[in-house]
Formats: sequence, C-alpha cells, structure tokens
Amino acid sequence: MEVRKKPFYSFVKRLFDFIVSLLFVIVFSPFFLVIMLIISLSDMKGKPIFVQDRVGKNGKIFKLYKFRTMCIDAEDQKASLREQNEADGPAFKIKDDPRITKIGGFLRKTNIDELPQMINILIGNMSFVGPRPTIPEEVAQYSETDKLRQLVTPGLTCYWQASKNRNDIPFDEWMALDRKYIEDRGFLLDLKLIFRTIAAVFKDRDGR
Repeated sequence: MEVRKKPFYSFVKRLFDFIVSLLFVIVFSPFFLVIMLIISLSDMKGKPIFVQDRVGKNGKIFKLYKFRTMCIDAEDQKASLREQNEADGPAFKIKDDPRITKIGGFLRKTNIDELPQMINILIGNMSFVGPRPTIPEEVAQYSETDKLRQLVTPGLTCYWQASKNRNDIPFDEWMALDRKYIEDRGFLLDLKLIFRTIAAVFKDRDGR
C-alpha cells in the first residue's frame, strides 16, 4: 500500500488541529479541573490523569493522556482477566470490565475520558481524525498489513470510532477501515467523521 502525499491537506489539517485543540484546552480547562477533582475524591489512591504508551505515526511511541477510569492496579489485573477477553485479534476488551470505577463508567459512556487527548493533538502526536493509537503490546502482534495504519498520524476518531456497534466489529475489519481512511482521507471526510463522532457522544455506547 502506497500512501499518497498530500502536503496542502496535511498542512491545513495540522493547522486546524492546533488552533481548535488550543482553543478547547483554554476554554474547557476549568471543566478539566472539576473532572480531575471528582476522580481524585472518588479514589484518592491514584492520579486523575492516566498516562499510557501508545504507538503513533511510523511506529513512534508517545504518551497518551486520558482521565483515569479504572482502579490503580488495572494493568496488574489484566493478565488474570485475559480469559474473559471478548475481542478477537490482539485487542483486549471486556464489556463489563470489573476494573472500571463508578465514575469511570460514566466518563467512558460519555467519552469524557478521552478529552485530555486534546493535549496530544495540540502537541502534534495525535490528530482529530486518524486511526486510533494502540498499545505496543498489541502492535507487536500485528501483521505487516495491520501496521500500515501507522503510516499516518493517529487520531481521536476514525471510521471505526464513528461506526455503530464498533465493539462488535472484528479486528480484521477494524484494520481494513483504518486502511480505507488512509486511502480516502481528505477535508470533507475528516469533517464528516468529526460530526458523526459528536453525534455518537449523545448515544449509549461503550468507548475504547
């Protein structure tokens, strides 16, 4: 698969990402502080912001930021929950994950937990639209075809993220959707996916 270079599109997209994410962080920083306070009061043992290594463009590792939605030893419990994994392929997903806190369940349901990724977009290691960044542990199990999704900057939303019942989509189809985005990417598609995702926030759906 050969990725077409689109210098004008890439420039405008980065400019859009920078301006919108900067405005969002400035305007909603008080809201961020309130959410962080609520998380801290509900579970004083852990930090309100969850930081995790993710794989970005060209395989580069970066730190992804989210509001913490799980107990502090969630990663340690993952091995014991492996048999309950409901996702196929390298992905790990449990519908009623016991590691999710009460406030975490609400944050995930409303996708509020993803908002700190505005910092990632502002920095430039993420975009508003692009394949969702995954963890190195999963990427290590990718085929060479699956790794093609790393040819572009990962995003907050994508074809998969904006799909109905996205958690029921098989792994191979998810990867195919990411490759389709890389081939189809453009201004109109990005705007379409952004608006579809905003609409999805008001629906009862699980997040990733």
